Order: sequence, then C-alpha cells, then structure tokens
Amino acid sequence: HKIILYDNLLATIQSNQSQDINSSSTNNKKKKNYGRLVKRLKHKIRSANLILQKTDKSKVFHLGTRQHYEKKSNEYMEKTKAYECLGENDPLPNLIERTNKYLLDLRLAHWITQKQYEILCVKPTEAKLAHLYYLPKTNKPGTPLRPIVSGLKHPTIKISKYLDELLRPLFDKIALKTTVTSGFDAMKQLYEWSTYNLREETLLCTIDVVDLYTMIPQTEGVLAIKKMLDYLKLKQIGGLKVETIIRLSRFVIKNNYFSYEGQYYHQIRGGAMGSPLTLTIANCYMFFFERDIAKQITNGGGLYLRYIEDIFITVNWPSRHLNKQIDQ
Repeated sequence: HKIILYDNLLATIQSNQSQDINSSSTNNKKKKNYGRLVKRLKHKIRSANLILQKTDKSKVFHLGTRQHYEKKSNEYMEKTKAYECLGENDPLPNLIERTNKYLLDLRLAHWITQKQYEILCVKPTEAKLAHLYYLPKTNKPGTPLRPIVSGLKHPTIKISKYLDELLRPLFDKIALKTTVTSGFDAMKQLYEWSTYNLREETLLCTIDVVDLYTMIPQTEGVLAIKKMLDYLKLKQIGGLKVETIIRLSRFVIKNNYFSYEGQYYHQIRGGAMGSPLTLTIANCYMFFFERDIAKQITNGGGLYLRYIEDIFITVNWPSRHLNKQIDQ
C-alpha cells in the first residue's frame, strides 16, 4: 500500500502542460524536463521521509513527515476506539468463507433469489482485503485526518454497493429539504432564503459533526435504515424484504476488516468510509438524530442544511435561544 501519489502527480503535471504545447518537438523536450523535475522531486521526498498526499475535499496536496502521519493515526485510533488490532493474522480467508456461507444460508432460506446470490457471492481468487489510508482535512483546525478504508475488492463490497443503490435514493427523497450535495447547492438555498428573510439580527451558525463515520454505533446505524423504511411504509425494495435488507446491512457494517502498516484491523465502531453503504447509514442516523431541531428551525422561519458532517443554520432568533436548542 502506497500513500504517496507520485505517479498521479506526474501524470497530472504532464497532462496539464501538454495542453499548452503546440510543437511536437517542444512537447517532447518539455516532457523530458518535467519528467526529470518530478523524478528529482520524488527522490527528495523519499530521502526526507515525507508523504505527499491529496487533501480531503480539495484539489491541493499536503506535504508532511511520515512521523507526523503515524502520530496522528495513532491519536485517531486511540481517540475513537473504533478499531481492534488483530496483529498479523490475515482475516481475508475466513471473511470470504463466512460471507459466502451467509449468502448461501439466505438463499436456502429463500431470503434472496438465486440471481441475487450469484451477484453478491465472493470469488476467492478476486477478493482482496481493504486497506486504510488518511486524507488530511486542511479546512479544519489542526489538520485532522479523515480515514479512508479502500476496499474495491473487499468480500462485502458487492453487498454494500447493491444495498446502497437501493437505499440512497430513498434517503435523498426523505431528506430533500434538509440536506445538500454541494457548496453551490447550499449557497443557492441560502440566497433564496435571504431574499425574504435576511435581517440585521440574522444568525449564521455552522456545526461540524466530529468523526461522523466512526461516531455512529453500528447497531443504531442499521436500525436507522429500518426507521427510514418504516417511515416510508415500505415492505420490500428491489425484491428484497425489509428484514433481508437489515440482515445484509448488519453483516456489512459488522465485517469491515483492513490492513494498515503491516497489521490487520477490525472496525468495531461506526462504518468504513470507502464502503458505499456507510454514507447512507450515516445519513439515515443523522436524519433522525437532527430531525427535531431541523423541524424547529424551519418552522421558525430559519434554514437548516447538512452536507454529510457539516451543518449550516441560519435563523432570526436570539443567540441564547439558538444555543439552547442546539444544546438540547
């Protein structure tokens, strides 16, 4: 596992520069120059034991020492208590076996169809354990790290994707008035609200939900999925009964395993950012957690918006009243 994105950086530099070069001979000459430049840069970064990493929610890079990353990683794991270290015992073979057995049991009990079983089952020769890396959050004080558990071939990834494709559109439907998908969307709604409601005493408030993905208890997160389906009065989705969806969701969130720095880990709290279903579970959990205050603010003529872990509130209330509602 490599954290340093040198090859991507080289490809980006060469791609951007080649757009401005008309002459093929000049193009080749400049490519060689940039190639040498990046080669020297790679050597200097390696010799200095540094890590060059893309940042979270931006298109810039962060340069830090390996010791700095290791220190912040250890602090994060200690603070969240979300990961159990398994040492050097690779959990992949057992996880493949348990995943396929679980799916077969569901098939034999007629909880899923043969076609669904074939879609979701794991091919041992293609499966790979997820790995952990971090993205620096340079937009936050102290530059905390966001853990990404990348598992494109993880044994549960097919189940995670399958469920997310069924559930995410349902969440988007129920949370249409209180969630946004981009900064542009948030600014558009703020502009529309301010046209009729902006005053001298208007309060603007932002709240950061710290460590959202590892903060959510796994059992309560899965129950939030059921609450959403009950809220929508659905008995089945895509040929799956609600109980089957809950069973599969529980299996996914309880079986996040990954490798990091030569050690293996099991995530025992929250979900893995990198598993598609995790965002939907987190969103559902937050939707019901924030529903009361969101309703109070909107009924009071204010605006309540959330983008994943970033909450934005604007309201024409006394500050003490807003603080009281948030504290409750």
